[in-house]
Amino acid sequence: MKILFICKANRFRSKVAEAYFKKINKNIVVNSAGLIEMNKPLTSHEKSKNKFIYNKFGLKLDSVSRGLKVNMLRESDRIIVAANNIGKQMFDDKEWKDKVEYWDIEDEKGGDRTQIRKTVKAIMSKVDKLNRELK
Repeated sequence: MKILFICKANRFRSKVAEAYFKKINKNIVVNSAGLIEMNKPLTSHEKSKNKFIYNKFGLKLDSVSRGLKVNMLRESDRIIVAANNIGKQMFDDKEWKDKVEYWDIEDEKGGDRTQIRKTVKAIMSKVDKLNRELK
């Protein structure tokens, strides 16, 4: 089983989903990617956010943003779009259409720690549900 989490830039939502899933289930291969390939260093806000997520939730987010590749979609058994700002037509291809699930998670939009905490908890809740479903 291979699961792929996707968000817009692979800087927050898909990274949190990937890190949390790996923390609670070591038997399934998990990866994440973004539609926009962000080959830029993390901003100071992103570094601060990642440190907060590590300290509050024990999740170490990979600092490298990965761009989505077609082979990632082909090789995945489940594709989770962990974002509310990606149109469903993006994954309407018959080859992987039936593997895609949409979580409609709102980005934290540079928000404060309360908003970051709320978003992380929403992602963790969805990941917990997915993990229970797979057992």
